[in-house]
This record gives sequence, C-alpha cells and structure tokens, in this order.
Amino acid sequence: MNPRVEKLLKLPLYKRLAMLGSVLLLIVGLLVWFVGMPMYEEMEQLKQEAQKLDAEIAEKRLLANNLAKYKAEFAKMEKRFEAALTRLPNQSEIPSLLTNLAGLAKDNGLEVLEFKPAAEVPKGFFAEVPADLRLRGTYHNVALFAGAVSDLPRIVNLNNLTMGNAKIAGNQAVIEISTKVLTYRFVDSK
Repeated sequence: MNPRVEKLLKLPLYKRLAMLGSVLLLIVGLLVWFVGMPMYEEMEQLKQEAQKLDAEIAEKRLLANNLAKYKAEFAKMEKRFEAALTRLPNQSEIPSLLTNLAGLAKDNGLEVLEFKPAAEVPKGFFAEVPADLRLRGTYHNVALFAGAVSDLPRIVNLNNLTMGNAKIAGNQAVIEISTKVLTYRFVDSK
C-alpha cells in the first residue's frame, strides 16, 4: 500500500474525520460557488421579472376593468370635438362669415369704413383668419355689435379694439372704431 495512505490511516480517528469533513466542506463550497450562486442570481432575476410582469398585468387589468368608462368618455369627447368643429368654419364658409360681420355692423347702426381681410395664419389643425375692420358709430352701437358677434355660432374675436376721433352728431357722440377681427378655420389634415 501507499505509504501516504498508511500514514493517514494511522492518524487518530478525530483527525481523519476532521480531514474528511474539510474535504467535504471544500467540495460543498465549490458546488455552492460555481453552481448554486449562478442559479440563485438567475432565480432573483426571474423573481424581479415576475414582479414586473405582475405589476403590468395588474395595470392592464385595471385598464380593462375601466374600458367601458373610457369608451363612454371617448364618445363624450368625440361629441365635444364635433361640436367644436361646428364652431370652426371650413374654407367655403369664411367669405360669407366675414361678410356677415359687415352686415352685423350695419344692422347695429354702425357705418363700415373699411373691411380688409388678411392672409390666414396656419396653427396646426386650425388656421387663424384675420381681418381689419374700421367702423363709425356710437359707443352704444359698438356694444350692441360686440354682443351680436358673441352670439354668432362661430368663434369670432374682436381684438385690439381702439376708439377715437369722437365727434358730436346731433345729441350723440360718434366715434371711429378700429379692430382686428379674428376667426378660425378648420384645416383638414388630408
């Protein structure tokens, strides 16, 4: 027999058991280090991925449970969008709308001195359609005109309203008014 093995066999029992335990501990440690640790790390990654997927499922389930509510809200928003579009004339309605403004001024006792449409300014899905308007009349007639403009079914703004050149005609003060009329037109994205 090998002299080294004989030397080991002659050692006291507790020393032989301690050496055997050390070798077993070394083997178990190597197994844990090279096999167990990578598997543990992979398991942790899979747990994190599972938690992320669970959260995603819960979020999607919440959306699915509220789908009817979202559909109703979408239908309501669509109706509001349609209503807003009716307030935005298309290209063919712009000249008549601007002519109606001049007619409104005359109907409210104002004299139209100048009505000059300007080039429209694109702003995405809509375009601003400006016009310069100069009027002559009483302050009361200007207020009536502004009220009539606000009652129009279309969006029309009177911007930069200036009044001046007041003159007395009879027992009333007649003033000249200049304003920038601003209306909007829907731009078809087609």
